Amino acid sequence: MKVSEVREMSVADLRDRIEIEKANLDSMKINHAISPLEDTSKFKKTRQDIARMITILAEKEKQN
Repeated sequence: MKVSEVREMSVADLRDRIEIEKANLDSMKINHAISPLEDTSKFKKTRQDIARMITILAEKEKQN
């Protein structure tokens, strides 16, 4: 997810999206333990997206 896309989202949308992505990461980890994923770089990309969204959420909350 691009930074410009994340910045356009509202605070409530960001919170919802963060929870969805965290759940997605957990399910990917479980699925990987059962049967290995072909592209393990998805873990890193998902973690980076979550961190990016949390950072922008904190910026938006600080502005308000």
